[in-house]
Amino acid sequence: MDTRSLFLVGPMGAGKSTTGRLLARTLGYEFIDSDKIVEERTGASIPLIFEIEGEEGFRQREIQAIEEVTRQPGIVLATGGGAILRPENRQTLRERGVVIYLHAPVEQQLQRTAHDKNRPLLLTDDRRGRLTELMRIREPLYRELAHILVDTEHLTPRRVVNQILRQLNALAR
Repeated sequence: MDTRSLFLVGPMGAGKSTTGRLLARTLGYEFIDSDKIVEERTGASIPLIFEIEGEEGFRQREIQAIEEVTRQPGIVLATGGGAILRPENRQTLRERGVVIYLHAPVEQQLQRTAHDKNRPLLLTDDRRGRLTELMRIREPLYRELAHILVDTEHLTPRRVVNQILRQLNALAR
């Protein structure tokens, strides 16, 4: 297999970080999480960035991080759920690697993010409503951008990785 980079997109709770780490280890690639890059560069947590700079400030930092890290060959990048909202991110991801959409239904997202306090967009009394609204807006962008789609519902991270590898092999033919 070549060293084309792999970029994971999808909603929060889809398993991008967990799957990404396992996929990178399996392929001998470096794993990078765009949210962690933003946190490392600012020295602040994502909730704090949102509090001080708002979502707009965070998105600008995210654009810079994605622009830089996607220049590296042989990486697996887990993007934040909203990274695809910016046209420049969609273009960068699409042109520089293979985009893999990890789909997770709202019910699964709710379960996986139930105790997570590090998600500013879920600081609401109606988490289900917020996740449903985010999916309504973002789902078409995820689908349009993706070279590969994997439905993660009822799958272990290992099975998700196996599905990705099968689809990558099919793309390479």
